[in-house]
Parts: sequence; structure tokens; C-alpha cells
Amino acid sequence: MKIAVIGQSLFGQEVYCHLRKEGHEVVGVFTVPDKDGKADPLGLEAEKDGVPVFKFPRWRVKGQALPEVVAKYQALGAELNVLPFCSQFIPMEVIRAPSHGSIIYHPSLLPRHRGASAINWTLIHGDKKGGFTIFWADDGLDTGDLLLQKECEILPDDTVSTLYNRFLFPEGIKGMVQAVRLIAEGKAPRLPQPEEGATYEGIQKKETAKINWDQSAEAIHNWIRGNDKVPGAWTEACGQKLTFFNSTLNTAGLLPEGEDLPIPGAHRPGVVTKVGLILFGNDDRMLLVKNIQLEDGKMIPASHFFTGAESSALELSEEELVMAEAVRSAWKRILPSVLEVEESTDFFKSGAASVDVVRLVEEVKELCDGLELENEDVYMATTFGDFIQLLVRKLRGGDEASECIIDYVEKAVNKLTLQMPHQLFIGGMFVDAEGAKTYETINPTDGNVICQVSLAQVSDVDKAVAAAKDAFENGLWGKISARDRGRLLYRAPPSPSTTPDQTAT
Repeated sequence: MKIAVIGQSLFGQEVYCHLRKEGHEVVGVFTVPDKDGKADPLGLEAEKDGVPVFKFPRWRVKGQALPEVVAKYQALGAELNVLPFCSQFIPMEVIRAPSHGSIIYHPSLLPRHRGASAINWTLIHGDKKGGFTIFWADDGLDTGDLLLQKECEILPDDTVSTLYNRFLFPEGIKGMVQAVRLIAEGKAPRLPQPEEGATYEGIQKKETAKINWDQSAEAIHNWIRGNDKVPGAWTEACGQKLTFFNSTLNTAGLLPEGEDLPIPGAHRPGVVTKVGLILFGNDDRMLLVKNIQLEDGKMIPASHFFTGAESSALELSEEELVMAEAVRSAWKRILPSVLEVEESTDFFKSGAASVDVVRLVEEVKELCDGLELENEDVYMATTFGDFIQLLVRKLRGGDEASECIIDYVEKAVNKLTLQMPHQLFIGGMFVDAEGAKTYETINPTDGNVICQVSLAQVSDVDKAVAAAKDAFENGLWGKISARDRGRLLYRAPPSPSTTPDQTAT
């Protein structure tokens, strides 16, 4: 089938590639003009294949389609228009032109959440089910007949990014290909959208994303995650605008112990703790925010709000300096409008967008021996100098500034001095049990007391379970492949503990 692909982004690029693999002829690609010297991924991919690419800044003026634009489109003879993600308004002269019409991808279960910020509102409303719709385009706003829908469960801490990356992106690509296959086979349905349950919400913008504190903790959490990463839920505190990211209601075992952060309009002051910023709804329930973006754009761990995240700069080895220059070249490729990447060059202030974050993470993996970065890492170190420091710390096995502090008990055994931790290990830290309760651990060979060991209480177990759950659901370890996990384990330094022939029993 002859197809015109109209849209943009990595999603559009993947749909385009999959349609070609299915054997369809893409007769033309219509995408957005280059921005800051960077072409959209969809257009780049099509140009590599020799497919005609058009970058119209607009398709119509004052409500009227531009004749020269429509003529260029009609000359291609497309039998179907596929719009995987399109931010431009396409005139009906183009939508209705192909013999099979036009199909559009929409990231919600229509008729719920019509509009451009559907993913945001799915989370803001606390929907338990989400998904996407592929529908036949008409002259309404996301009102066309349904062709295909797929749904998924919304997880309690899903954000716009996690929902998109986990389901809407990969399954949406498959769904678009399936929809085209059904059309080619003459089996594609046209089901009128029901009006019952239909909703329309406006575009979420930074100015409308301010947090309303007069609501429950769950509603505040949904508002924060529904605006994470874009546009970012914010409030005013300490004389500046603070934007919150990575929110969770999983606060089992957490105690609001730390330094108060007064927030105008909030039911109670926030509390900056070792694990993040605890906030309160008007129902006195807690939620936890793990990252804060300051007004100057810098992203920091919420736990560092009052202390800062500064640490002494690492001196790079010759090998690390070579790596830094390779990464500098990657920044230059991604930021073509920047003449020279300096230590102070800011990734986002230089024109980078979310698609560039994905590209940078992938390039770093290639350049740094498979080093796995989270997109979050790029937001936490936005200048080139900070980014290199972050990479070096990770490559060396961790951030020295956050080195685990261990209170050892020392014991002389067989002319050796053994160091033994005696506290509980929860959330990556050694801590005392609640109430500093301990018990004696006994050497079974002679009945003597070895040392006092922390005695976990019920609240300590709750904290450990909450930390383990968070690590399982949000941590990096579970997201990387078994091969990469094995590689990291083999790179781990040998244990400082004694060898079997030195062990005292």
C-alpha cells in the first residue's frame, strides 16, 4: 500500500521503519522544520532511505489550506495517511484525499482524555487503566471512529515518561503497524466513539502546573506525576519556584524527621529527610518527592535541598580524559548550534530536548563500556563539566560523596583484625534499630559474646520492605540486561573480608 507518513519524533521514526519492513511503500514523509539546526528523527531516517521529505512550516493560513502544499502532497498518490504523532494541523483536503483515508495515534482510551495532553490527564485523574487509540481522522478533535484500542494498568508511581516508555511507545508502534495491516486486508473496523464518558482537557503548560495544596496526598501525588517530566509541577518556597519530580505514595516506615521546608498554602511544612522531601495533603497523609528542580534549572536530589550536592571535583586519569573528549564530541553532534562545548555548556539551555536525552544516554553507553545511565542522570548534571564528573564517578563504581558509612566492630582472631558491621542495612545505609535496641551475638565455639548487634523492630522491617520495593520497581538493576548485570558483577572489587582459610568459626 502507498502510504504518506505525517508526523515527527522517535515514535514517528519507528512507525515509519516498521511500515517499510512490512513491505509498504512510503511515498512521502511530512515532518516539522529543522529546529536549531537539528532535523527531526523521522525526516532523517526517511532521507537516508531516499524517501521524499517535506518540512512545511504550516499547511494552512487563516483556516484555508495552502494550494501549493496540498498540490505537493497530492502528487505523491498516497492511498493512506498515517499520523503516528503530529503537532501540526493538517487540513481536511489532505486528511480525506487518500482512498483509505487517514489514521491517527492517540495516547488515551478515547473518548476519555481527548486533547494534546492526554497522558498527563490520565495520571492527574488517577486512572487505573490507560492505553492508546488508533482512530480514523475526521474534522473533530479526536472524535473520529475507532479502529483499534489497547489498554494497560497504570502503576501507582507511573509518570508520563514511565507510562510512555513502558507501554505507549513500544505497544503503540505495534498497534500502528497492526492497524495498517487490518486496512490492507480490508478488515479494519470503524466504530463510532460513544459520547458517554467523553472528556476533553486542555494542554498542560508550566503556568497551569502550579500545585494546589488544598487536596489529598494522593491528588497531589497524581498532579506531580502527571506533570513529570513535562511541564513539571511546581510551587513557590524559600523565595524561588521549585519543581517536583519522582513522587511516590510508598512511604511505609518513613518518619517525617528532618528540616522543615515551609510552603505557602500547604497544609503542613514539607520535611527534607535523608531519602527525599516529605509532603502532606490536607488529609495528613504523606507523599515523598525524590528530585527537585531549582529555579535556575539545576536538578538536585530532594534530600540535598538544604545541604547542596557539592563535592570536590575528581582529577581525571589519562584514560578518563580521552573518554571526556569522546563525550564532548557526542555533545557537539547532538547540539549542532553550539560552536564549542565548554565545561559550563548547559545541555538544555543549548537547545536539547527529551529526544536528545535518549540519544545522549545511548551514545554514552557506546562510548563508556556499556555504562547504563538513566535519563534522570542527564537532568541531574546538565552542564558538560558536571556530566563528565557524574560519568567518572559511575565508572569508578560510585559517588565518593555518598560513600556508605560503616560503624565496624573490630575483633582480633588468629592474629587478624576482623571488621564486622553490627547495624541494620536499610536503603543503602547502615543504621541503628529503632530505640537503639540490640542483642548479643554469641560465638558458638566458646559461648563468649562477639558483639552487640542491632535488633530490628517492626518499624525497621517496614522501612526495609519499603526500600526493597522501591529498589525493585524504580532501581536501575532490574532494568538492565542479565548480560550487563553479569559484567558489572565481574567488575566488582574482591570482598575485603577474610578468605575461607582465614575465617574464624
